[in-house]
Amino acid sequence: MHTFPYHYDKFPETKITGYDSQAFSGYSSITAELKRRIGDRKRAVVVLDFYPGVDEKEVLRGLSGLHYQQSFPADLCIYDTDTYESMIQDNLTDDRVFGALTTKKLSDFFIREKVMKLRSIIDRIESGIILVYGVGASLITFGDLFIYCDLARWEIQKRYKKGMPNYNGRNSEDPQLAKFKRGYFVDWRLADRHKKKLFDRFDYVLDTNEADHPKMITGEAFVHALKVLVHQPFRLVPYFDPGVWGGQWMKEVCGLDRSKPNFAWSFDGVPEENSLYIRFGKIRVEIPAIDAVFYQPRTLLGERVHARFGDEFPIRFDLLDTMGGGNLSLQVHPLTEYIQQTFGMHYTQDESYYILDCAENEETYVYLGLKDNIDSRKMIRELKQASSGELAFDAEKYVNKIPVKKHDHILIPAGTIHCSGKNTMVLEISATPYIFTFKLWDWGRVGLDGLPRPIHIEHGEQVICWDRTTKWVSDNLVNRVRELSSEPGIREEQTGLHEREFIETRRHTFTKPVPHFSNGSVCVFNLVEGEEAEIISPDDRFEPFPVHYAETFIVPASVDKYIIRPISRSQGQQLMTIKAYVR
Repeated sequence: MHTFPYHYDKFPETKITGYDSQAFSGYSSITAELKRRIGDRKRAVVVLDFYPGVDEKEVLRGLSGLHYQQSFPADLCIYDTDTYESMIQDNLTDDRVFGALTTKKLSDFFIREKVMKLRSIIDRIESGIILVYGVGASLITFGDLFIYCDLARWEIQKRYKKGMPNYNGRNSEDPQLAKFKRGYFVDWRLADRHKKKLFDRFDYVLDTNEADHPKMITGEAFVHALKVLVHQPFRLVPYFDPGVWGGQWMKEVCGLDRSKPNFAWSFDGVPEENSLYIRFGKIRVEIPAIDAVFYQPRTLLGERVHARFGDEFPIRFDLLDTMGGGNLSLQVHPLTEYIQQTFGMHYTQDESYYILDCAENEETYVYLGLKDNIDSRKMIRELKQASSGELAFDAEKYVNKIPVKKHDHILIPAGTIHCSGKNTMVLEISATPYIFTFKLWDWGRVGLDGLPRPIHIEHGEQVICWDRTTKWVSDNLVNRVRELSSEPGIREEQTGLHEREFIETRRHTFTKPVPHFSNGSVCVFNLVEGEEAEIISPDDRFEPFPVHYAETFIVPASVDKYIIRPISRSQGQQLMTIKAYVR
C-alpha cells in the first residue's frame, strides 16, 4: 500500500453554469414549476414517461399538488403480463444468467387499438389537468407538457434486491439474478431505444434516484449539460459491491464502509451502468451516464469509433479487489462468433488485468491459459464432475499459474481461460459486454445469497481456445510491454492489448507534464501511481480537471489535445497513468 493519503472522490460531479434557475429540488418546488408552465390554461395534458423501475406511486403522490382531474396509466394500452412474458420468452431462455438481447421496440407491446381509444378519450376532456403516466406514456401522447422520469441502472438493481419486480412482471419474489437478466436483455433495451429518440422533446427531466427527494431540470438544461460534458474530461459516479472473493483494499483507498465484510468490485468506468452527477448551483442532479453516449455519440466516441460501435461505449474499466480475499472464478469469455450467434451481441468481452497493487509478502498470481499436452476431454469431464459436487477441480493440473507483481499487464483475449488470484488488486480493462462470463469452476463456493454460483461449462467448452498453452501465453499475453519513447521526466510504453483485441493501452510514467492526443477515439484513463494529477487544456477549452490515485476518468474524442501533469504534493514525484482507446 502507498504511504500518501488517499483522496479518492466517490461523488465526482460536473458543474454547469448559466442554468441554475432551470433546476428544482423536492416535489413542492417541482410542482410549483409545473403549475407555472401550465399557467391559466383551461386544459393541459401532462405526460410523465418513466424508465422501468421509477416508483410510480411516489411520483403520483409527490405531484398530487397539481390537482389533476383525471389520470391515465400507460399500462391501459399494453399487453397483459402473461401475453407480454410469452412475447419475450425467447429472449429470457431457461439459463439462470444468459438470455438473448431483444430486438423489439417498446411500441411493439402497445396495442394500437387501445392507444387510439385512449387518445380519443383524452381529446374529449375539455378542461382541467389530465395526467398520462408510466413506461412509454409518450407513445400515447406528448401532451402539452412532457416530463421524462429517469433512473440509473445501479439504483434499479438495488430496488430489485428490495423486491421490485421487472417491468410488466409479477416476479417480486424472484432472485436478484433473474431480475437482472430480464432487465439486461429486455427491459433496459426496450427503454433505451425508446428514450434516446426523445431527448429533444423533453420539457423536463426528473431525477428519481433518491426516494422522496427528486430533482428536476428543464429539457434545455439537460441537453446543454450533455453537450458541455462531451467537450471536457469527466468522471462517472462509482459504485461498489461485495462478493464471495472480495477483499479489503478498496475500503482504505476509496474510503468505504469498514464494517462491511468486503468489497469485490468497483464500477468506475462503465457508462452503461454508472451515472453522472451534474451540478446546477445548489442542486445536484443524477442522470444515467449512457444518456451522454446516446445523445452525443460522435462527439464523445469519435467518428471511427461511432462508425464501428454505434451509440455504445466500447471500453470498460473496473476494479477487482482480492486483497485479503480469494481467487476469482475460473472463467472464459465467448469468441465473437459465439456471442453473435448465441446472444445477439455484436462484439465480445476481450479484456486485460492491469495489476494495480498486490500483497508484498504473499504469493500473488493469475491463472492464464492451459498447460501443454493436457487432455481436453478429461478436463471438461472433471469440470462437470466438480460442478455436480463429485470432486474438487484441480485447476493447477490444467491451467498455468503465473506469478504477478505490481504494474504487470496480463492480456486476456476472448477464449482464454483465466482468473485473478487472491491478494491482488486488478484494474480490469475490457470491452463492454461484461456479463458474458462463462464460469468453469468456482472453488466450491456459494454466492452471497447462499445459492451455488452459476457454472457454464456447456458454453465454456465451446469457446475455449485449446491451443493457448504455456509458451504461447508467455510469448503473447504476459507483459507485452514495448517502450515507445523516453525523455527526461516522461516515458511512454505500449502495454497491450493483444492483436485480437480492439483496445490499445499506453502507460505513461512521468514527473513533468505529458502531452496527450485523442487519436480519434474516446480515451479512458486511470491514475495507477501517484497521489494527484491534473488534466489541462493547452488552449483553455475546459477548466483544469483534478484526478486522484485509482480514479478512472474519461476524455472525449472531441478533446483532441490535452496535458496531464503532477500537481500539489505530487510535484517532483513519479506518477503513472494507463490509457485505453480504440485502435
